[in-house]
Amino acid sequence: MTRRLSQEELLRRKESLYALLSPCRLCPRECGVDRKKEKGYCGGSWKVKIASFSPHFGEEKELVGRGGSGTIFFSGCNLKCVFCQNYDISILEEGEEIEPEKLAQIMLVLKKLGCHNINLVTPTHFVPQIVDALIIAWEKGLDLPIVYNCGGYEKVETLKLLEGIIDIYMPDIKYGSSLPGQAYSHVPDYWEIVKKAVKEMHRQVGDLVVEKGIAKKGLLVRHLVMPNKVAESERVFKFLAEEISPHTYVNIMDQYRPLYHAHLFPEIARPITSEEYLDAINKAKSYGLYRGFPTESRRFLIF
Repeated sequence: MTRRLSQEELLRRKESLYALLSPCRLCPRECGVDRKKEKGYCGGSWKVKIASFSPHFGEEKELVGRGGSGTIFFSGCNLKCVFCQNYDISILEEGEEIEPEKLAQIMLVLKKLGCHNINLVTPTHFVPQIVDALIIAWEKGLDLPIVYNCGGYEKVETLKLLEGIIDIYMPDIKYGSSLPGQAYSHVPDYWEIVKKAVKEMHRQVGDLVVEKGIAKKGLLVRHLVMPNKVAESERVFKFLAEEISPHTYVNIMDQYRPLYHAHLFPEIARPITSEEYLDAINKAKSYGLYRGFPTESRRFLIF
């Protein structure tokens, strides 16, 4: 990808982002800790911490292609979802602290392995360090699309500093109201925050652009269907169709499992049924959405 920003502007953005770490105001929680001295609510300190990196073949087909998506899993998270599928990384914070120079090397290794993109998984709390690493990697020949794979609880001020740096935004929209956000992710304002964040993401990159089967730029939304309609999926689809774009690529996911502490909440203490998933698909179709999920009738086997 051809970078649109000058070196001077990239360095200015990096400095502005690092300034948000002390006191920390990177995300909407604004926990205010000095990340040089202590961890934030997210578990992040001054150094970037990663759990793993590799070509990933389980992502959306437009990201995977033949060479895989070059995923880097960051430790910690600004959400603490009670059903987290990666709780060992996001909540227990397993991983290794590294310098931006090593993170840049990892990105270049993923390029050498044939990956189609650099997929930053749960990057929100390490944005300054990531931009630091990207500047180094770009100088050494990195030219892949950069994917921002996040939980959707993002601060618009921070996102604005990423304009021209991120090629593909891939947020979860977990819930269609703030009540489940409070109950299951410990944030009182998830719905209002995620709507503003996704609007800003779409303003920057537009609808998903796919060339020869591979995503190059744009917005790709994920929504996990949950039991008993607790995620209020219909409101998510209505928002995307009416306030973002009817051409929004939305991966309606069926892999919910009651992991981590989900068993403590009876309403989400089971997998979803095929009927619940098909109902979500039909709701999305009713609002005119059509990209990223199966639109033809078929039998879904979900247990």
